[in-house]
Amino acid sequence: MIPISICIIAKNEEQYIGECLRRLSLYDWEIVVVDTGSTDHTVEIARTYTPNVYHFNWIDDFSAARNYSIAQASNDYILVVDCDEYLENDDMAAHTISSLPQMISPYQIGILDRFSPSAELSTSGESTSVIHERIARFFNRKFTHYKGTIHEQLVSKTGKASEFIPIPLAFYHIGYQSMDIKKAKASRNISMLEAELEKKRDDPYILFQLGQSYFGLSNYEQALPYFEQALSMEVNEQEEYVQTMVESYGYCLIYLKLFKKALELEGVYSVFSRRADFVFLMGLVYLNNAMFEDAVREFLKAATIADYAAVGVNSYLAYYNAGVIHECTGNIPEAAMLYKKCGDFAPALQRLTQLTDPRCD
Repeated sequence: MIPISICIIAKNEEQYIGECLRRLSLYDWEIVVVDTGSTDHTVEIARTYTPNVYHFNWIDDFSAARNYSIAQASNDYILVVDCDEYLENDDMAAHTISSLPQMISPYQIGILDRFSPSAELSTSGESTSVIHERIARFFNRKFTHYKGTIHEQLVSKTGKASEFIPIPLAFYHIGYQSMDIKKAKASRNISMLEAELEKKRDDPYILFQLGQSYFGLSNYEQALPYFEQALSMEVNEQEEYVQTMVESYGYCLIYLKLFKKALELEGVYSVFSRRADFVFLMGLVYLNNAMFEDAVREFLKAATIADYAAVGVNSYLAYYNAGVIHECTGNIPEAAMLYKKCGDFAPALQRLTQLTDPRCD
């Protein structure tokens, strides 16, 4: 079996790093932890799981820290993990882990699954939904490294476009646990992104990340122009960040009640309707424009699409929204049928009770 090194960068992660390393230590991996200036017990906790703990002076550059951690590894095949990401330990994970290097060539990059709370939080500080992401984390360091001071990306050292290969390995991202932490990290990211934008004015990826930072803070008015500027540039429509940007842009328009403008997304429907999230978004666009038949059609179509990012857009949320429209337009049997498809989704169960309990008449 070809050996693998786990590379982690950390700063003040004592709340998470213990469980992260505990799960990783169940497998025969080298674990490398690079601390960038912790003032809590992060380093001490890390040393209970691995002797490979190093220090890196923070220079406002995530790629520099990542690449330093990779340089400390003994092995060429690298799996990068964040402290607040917990490996799903199951039989599939064990099988995948034992054969990871055989799944990709040295020139390819492995894409893993990550499930995390959405960027948007309710007023109580809880996440409003779960997001499914595909993240590039497994690679051969001889041919791949990190680039970008923030929201760093894996790129080929050869200058050629990298090929990304899905790998059946999943992590749970604990994410932001409070609004205060979320705001502090977003402010840090925005400052770093603005500095990066000064150097690269024509980089749509930086504009996208700035928009996402404001979007995650529910500051849609500030997010919108960044999305608009990036989308006015030449972008690769097949890249996942572009798909996400179009969807975030659409939600900005809805949240800002620019419903008619949101209908302009019909012009890119054929390009982005490969993912359930976009089709679900179009259902909301039509709903907010009182185009109810079109909205139902899109919600039901979303439920048939396997590719998704936000959990529920191709299942219970899609059926629920279509059910609500049918209920409001008087088609009670169809509404009840759709609510039943929502499983244990509480709002659907409540609506179903209202429809079927004679005491609620």
